[in-house]
Amino acid sequence: MESKQDALHEECGVFGAYAPVKTDLAALCYYGLFALQHRGQESAGIVLNDQGCFTACRETGLVSEIFTPARLAGLGQGNMAVGHVRYATTGADSRRNAQPLLVNHHKGRMALCHNGNLVNAYELRTFLEEQGSIFHTTTDSEVIAHLIVRERLRCGSIEEAVCRAMEHLVGAYSLVICSSRKLMAARDPNGFRPLCMGKRPDGALLFASETCALDAAGAVYVRDLLPGEVVTVSKEGICSDKRHCNKSPKTLCAFEYIYFSRPDSVLDGVSVSLARQKAGARLAQEHPVDADVVIGVPDSGLDAAIGYARESGIPYAMGFTKNKYIARTFIAPNQALREAAVNLKLNPIRSAVAGKRVVLIDDSIVRGTTCRRIITLLRQAGAQEIHMRVSAPPFVSPCWYGTNIDSPGALIASQFSVREIGEQIGADSLGYLSLEHAKAYAADGRVCLACFGGGYPTAIPAHGEKARFEGKIKG
Repeated sequence: MESKQDALHEECGVFGAYAPVKTDLAALCYYGLFALQHRGQESAGIVLNDQGCFTACRETGLVSEIFTPARLAGLGQGNMAVGHVRYATTGADSRRNAQPLLVNHHKGRMALCHNGNLVNAYELRTFLEEQGSIFHTTTDSEVIAHLIVRERLRCGSIEEAVCRAMEHLVGAYSLVICSSRKLMAARDPNGFRPLCMGKRPDGALLFASETCALDAAGAVYVRDLLPGEVVTVSKEGICSDKRHCNKSPKTLCAFEYIYFSRPDSVLDGVSVSLARQKAGARLAQEHPVDADVVIGVPDSGLDAAIGYARESGIPYAMGFTKNKYIARTFIAPNQALREAAVNLKLNPIRSAVAGKRVVLIDDSIVRGTTCRRIITLLRQAGAQEIHMRVSAPPFVSPCWYGTNIDSPGALIASQFSVREIGEQIGADSLGYLSLEHAKAYAADGRVCLACFGGGYPTAIPAHGEKARFEGKIKG
C-alpha cells in the first residue's frame, strides 16, 4: 500500500488584503483563495481584523465547502484580512494545522500564513522548546510565528521583528502577516516561492501567491516582492525593508512554472502559460519523433503539448476529457484507489488517438504509477504508438523547500535509467527536458533545479523526514 508521500504534493497559497476603510474583506479573501485552490485542497482559513479584533474561520476541506455565505457573514467587516489554502508538506493534514495561525502575546495579536518549507525547522523548534516555547501544531509555520513573537517582545515594531526573525530562517517562505494595525508580506532571500502585490480601484492593497488571485479579487498587478523583501502596509502608508535582499542567489522553484502555478498567472514577470509552451518547443527540439498527433495530460501538460506541436509541426489535439469534480489523483490513500481515481478523472477521446502514433506530454514523472495508467488508457483507446515526453528533467533528488518528497525512494528516476522508466510505464519511447533547458523557465535563468540534480542552494537538513514533528508531539 502506498502512502500519500509517494506522489508529489503541491504548495500552499497565501492571500492578504488591506483596505483604507472598513469593508467586506472576507468576501475579497474568499475570491482570492478560490483562485488559489489548486495550491492546497486539504484545508483553508481566513482571519479578519476589525481594529485589532480578530475573527477566524479555519477548517479542513475546499474553500467553497468551508466558507458558506453564513460563515463569511460571520467573519464581519474590517480593514485587514489574511487567508490560506494548504497542502501538508510539513505536519499532518489535520484541522489542528490549518492556517492562518493565530498568536496572542502581551504586545498584541498576530495572524500568520506561510507557503514553503524551512530547512532548519527541527533545529529552530528544538531551540525554542528549550527556551520554554509551547507548540500547538506540527508545522514549521508555527516555528516562524514563535520566532517573530520572540523578536517582537524585544523590539519596537512587528515589521522589525519579522526582519530579525528572518535572520534565523533557512529555506522557503512566503508570508502574509496581520498584526493589530499592520499587514506585512515577506519573501525569503532566495525567492523560492512567489509572492506578488496588487491594488484595487477602491485603494485596497492585496498580496497573493499568484497573480490569478489578484485577478479574481478585482486588483491590478503592481509588482512581485523581491527575494528577501518585507513590505508593510498601515494607515501611515507602504514601506519596504530590503535588508535581506541580494544576500542569496535568486532561485524560484522551477516547479512553480512546470506544475504548481495556474497557467494564467505571471511569476516574476514570466507568463506561466508561455513558459510551458517554450519548454514544450525545446522538448521537441531535444526529442523529436515521427508521430501523428500531440496530446497533453490535463492541466499542466497542455501548454507544453501546444509548444511541442508548434515546434514539431505535428498536429495538436485534445486527447483527454477531464472530470473537473475529481481532486488530483495523488490524494487517494492507496494505489488501487489512485488508479481508480485516474479512470474517473481522465478519459481518452478515442477519435483523437485511435490508430495513431501519439506524443504524450506531461509535466513530470514522480513514481510513474499515474503515467503508466494513463498510457494503459490510451492503449485501450486504440493508440498505435505512445511516445512520452516530459517538460521537466528527471526528478532524482528530494525537495526540502515545499513539496512532500523527502526521500529518493519515492522517485522512480533515482532508481532507474530513462530507458528502464520508459519500459516500466509502457511507453514506446521516453524523453525528458534537459537540465540546461529547464533553466529557461525563468527569464533570467535563475531557478531552483535541486530536485533535478542541479544542486541545493542552501544547506540541507540533518533531520530529513517532513513529518518529523508528528511523533514528537504525540510522544
